[in-house]
Amino acid sequence: MNIRKMESRDIVSCAEILCSVYNNELWQCIWTKQTAAEYLTDFFEMKKFVGYVLEEGNEIMGGIFAHEKVWWNNSEIFVEEMFIKPEQQRKGYGSMLIGQIEKYVTEKGLAGITLSTNKYAPAPAFYRKNGFADCEHVLFMAKEMV
Repeated sequence: MNIRKMESRDIVSCAEILCSVYNNELWQCIWTKQTAAEYLTDFFEMKKFVGYVLEEGNEIMGGIFAHEKVWWNNSEIFVEEMFIKPEQQRKGYGSMLIGQIEKYVTEKGLAGITLSTNKYAPAPAFYRKNGFADCEHVLFMAKEMV
């Protein structure tokens, strides 16, 4: 496995993986390849985008989309999306991508890494295993308008 910096040509493959990961009963999403590509392109085009792909040979197995976020005492990395092909999960590849982001944070002297995820999916256990903690002082809020 090889981790490299993400390039624009990787968006299509990443969109296909995103669809395969989230279009199921667990996540209950209905992504099309087009909307997934548009969604990921928005992150890729962010001014302070940080992204990596995990590949074997020339095949992308997963990706992580993040960005540097200015904060009052020190900037941090916010992870927008991370996914590994379903058949490649539970092999340590997600931890490898998180490790790459940790390396970036350390090299840049940033404060840390933040993210949000679905508390009813297996993802929180994965992130806790990788050293993340639940933030009792943060409340994620939403207002649905449909």
